[in-house]
Amino acid sequence: QVQLVESGGGLVQAGGSLRLSCAASGRTFGTYGMGWFRQAPGKEREFVATISWSGGATSYADSVKGRFTISRDNAKKTMYLQMNSLKPEDTAVYYCAARTLRGMSGTEYEYEYWGQGTQVTVSS
Repeated sequence: QVQLVESGGGLVQAGGSLRLSCAASGRTFGTYGMGWFRQAPGKEREFVATISWSGGATSYADSVKGRFTISRDNAKKTMYLQMNSLKPEDTAVYYCAARTLRGMSGTEYEYEYWGQGTQVTVSS
């Protein structure tokens, strides 16, 4: 069983930055593919970024490419999302997710474990 806890959300002005963290429990964190998803009010949850078990491979949604960076520290059992040049349309609840396979995935249903989410609000 894996438990995921997000932190680092908050209110920021457009153009600003935030770094989200996802702390995991469980001894096998280092073997899991991980991802970030987000859900804006009135919209479905959408893919943001994903990272392989080693951190050697990453992939991003087109909407955040070049602005967001996903990373992980397996020794600390933590995944990060560095968000720069934030826009009002980035406002959402951000969720981290883990899958028992080692590879990346941008597909929501391929993840078995989810955090409770952290709110990110970008003001214009």
